[in-house]
Amino acid sequence: MKYPIEKIRNIGIIAHIDAGKTTTTERILFYTGRKHKIGEVHEGQAEMDWMEQEKERGITITAASTSVFWRDHMINIIDTPGHVDFTIEVERALRVLDGAVVIFDAEAGVEPQSETVWRQADKYKVPRIAYINKMDKIGANFFNVIEMMEERLSAIPLPIQIPIGSESSFKGVVDLIRMKAIIWLEETLGARYEILDIPQDLIEQAKEYREKMIEILAEFNEDIMIKYIEGIEITEDEILKAIRKSTLAFEVVPVLCGSSFKNKGIQPLLDAIVDFLPSPVDLPPIKGLNPKTNLEETRAISEDEKLSALVFKIMTDPYLGKLTYVRVYSGKITAGTYVYNANKNTRERVSRIVRMHANKKEDIEELSAGDIGAIIGLKSAITGDTLCDENNPILLESLEVPEPVIAQAIYVKTKEEREKLAYALAKFMEEDPSFRAYTDEETGDTIIAGMGELHLEIIVDRIRREHKIDVQVGLPQVAYKETITASAKQEGKYIRQTGGRGQYGHVWIEIEPLERGKGFEFVDLIVGGRIPKEFIPSVEKGIKEAMKKGVLAGYPVVDVRVKLFDGSYHEVDSSDIAFQIAASQAFKEAMKNAKPVLLEPIMKVEVVTPPEYMGDVIGDLNSRRGHITSIEDRVNSKVIMAFVPLAEMLNYATALRSLTQGRAYYTMLFSHYDIVPVSLTEKIIKERQEKLAKANK
Repeated sequence: MKYPIEKIRNIGIIAHIDAGKTTTTERILFYTGRKHKIGEVHEGQAEMDWMEQEKERGITITAASTSVFWRDHMINIIDTPGHVDFTIEVERALRVLDGAVVIFDAEAGVEPQSETVWRQADKYKVPRIAYINKMDKIGANFFNVIEMMEERLSAIPLPIQIPIGSESSFKGVVDLIRMKAIIWLEETLGARYEILDIPQDLIEQAKEYREKMIEILAEFNEDIMIKYIEGIEITEDEILKAIRKSTLAFEVVPVLCGSSFKNKGIQPLLDAIVDFLPSPVDLPPIKGLNPKTNLEETRAISEDEKLSALVFKIMTDPYLGKLTYVRVYSGKITAGTYVYNANKNTRERVSRIVRMHANKKEDIEELSAGDIGAIIGLKSAITGDTLCDENNPILLESLEVPEPVIAQAIYVKTKEEREKLAYALAKFMEEDPSFRAYTDEETGDTIIAGMGELHLEIIVDRIRREHKIDVQVGLPQVAYKETITASAKQEGKYIRQTGGRGQYGHVWIEIEPLERGKGFEFVDLIVGGRIPKEFIPSVEKGIKEAMKKGVLAGYPVVDVRVKLFDGSYHEVDSSDIAFQIAASQAFKEAMKNAKPVLLEPIMKVEVVTPPEYMGDVIGDLNSRRGHITSIEDRVNSKVIMAFVPLAEMLNYATALRSLTQGRAYYTMLFSHYDIVPVSLTEKIIKERQEKLAKANK
């Protein structure tokens, strides 16, 4: 059955690891009739965690998608990973979704990865509702999480429920819109609930929070404001409309609560998804660039428009081959027709279209505006590509892919296995843009690089299981970078006179530092045709080539602006390659004079420890060059926040276990790159040189 576009909801479920995303999704599948048995994550039965590694570890690694039906609406759900190493999965899900449910742990509140996913949702302008889960957990505190949302996320939370009881006595919620109590019946596994009058002991608190809810809505809604001031009763329908309007305008975040594991709170959450999160029609028209004119164009979100769709994920299916996940913004894609890939400038045939339910597939005829599905048959499409109408091309904004922070050498024994490994690595890079594999030219080693130790561990595990390759890995290595701290000017000349045609390239460049995280900027200041226009791209190409290996220890160079301000050419002998070589030489020489430094990844670390070990944990973090930023209290625990260089955090899990008798745990996510202290720079350079010398023997 085809659903009208206004009855579609494309939503993501996002949160910190262990907040209960997959359990919540499993309950949604159960209560919407998608499955008849509840799958538990801890028993390895969760339907959305279908990879072997997910079942074993009880974590989500890939963003799985499914469709469910509730109140005559179709809800496309993507359950995303919470572990920071798989942040690209969250990034790409948010890029194509219209709304999100952010889940918080009722005891832990707003954790570091919750902040990261919240900022990602801000970046892609995704309206969201919050669900405070695990209300049955010891230390659960609904009102504390509301405060943390205000402080840490600068959000305006709008509680539309308050809990009835907490910890072991949690049994339901008070609905502040209807002013009724909802109590779930234990014996029905939460499938049935009773709507009752609010318990006597909660009436005052319910009135207080309903008043607060109306006050917050009145700030953003004139009609509510007038009625509120004049003391006129505001209807349920008016409240629902006001909440929806303010949610879509990013003014408020409706907050619900429950215990997914205990089957309480799911049906009102589904109602809130339908009531408050946007349908594709609620979004502004999609913007993109016309690749022919380079001008901005828009497409209305309608199936009558010309096609525009974004590829947001690639997966390889053992039976069907390559699955290309797409979000259609306008127009439609029909099985058996051709689509145009604006990034690759190619036409490809859509052989089949499937709607995904975790790793199960259901064939459908077409995907139209607002739909999410997977296409079989596209060979060249990769994550971030735009599929469109060939006569009306458009390029949609692609994904921002984070740079890997950790690397490992990977070895095989035979030539045959080396070929199999190259194929496997190419497949993983196609599926996961945050994973890189390359050959270190100086040592000849195959290097894999990713977002963290777990990320690489999973990749290696998959190489062994899925591709049956017996690989060995070296120790994790930190992905250092190089940059400059001063400006420098430099001439670069490449002149070769041999028999016949010679080579002539001549440039003057100035390099200067860019602020951290900006990457690379090339500025063409050539006037009066000192270097012909057709050679300018060659100069930029030569500089980019030189930036792959810095002058200190051969690490990639970042955060540099290069100005090309002068040079000369020869009518006959100048060529692209001559200008590339001249620019490359100029850059390397300039960098030596621009006070180069090494950069290292700095991680944001949160350690949760029993109070008696706090001193030892802080002492240990200080010894790792850590900078403690805050210490907070959480139920029977201390939470220590710090910034620590990644180089000092390798194998931290083992050290923390022995320091605290296994009672503390930590989370760590990439924060930024910073300059390595001089004393350590020399050591890193020396180790790198020794490694190269050993490889060259």
